[in-house]
Amino acid sequence: MTVPAPQHRVRRAAPRRRRSRVLRAALVVLLGVLAFLLGVAFARTLDERPKPGGTVTSVRTLEPLPQEAPERTVTITVTATQP
Repeated sequence: MTVPAPQHRVRRAAPRRRRSRVLRAALVVLLGVLAFLLGVAFARTLDERPKPGGTVTSVRTLEPLPQEAPERTVTITVTATQP
């Protein structure tokens, strides 16, 4: 009795569809645009941050302390002569 030789099925690789190439290209372009926009946003953030060493002005109101009457009054007279 003869046994038939096993037949090997050869599978051909499925041809790449044009659609998947277009989708891949669109995805790459979209990722490139997103990376560009992220870089622009980062650069603008760096430009808008405050500069170090700037002048800081703070304003506050001081309340006067209560004053007591002086114990004595002294008058001083200064006379100047011209040379």
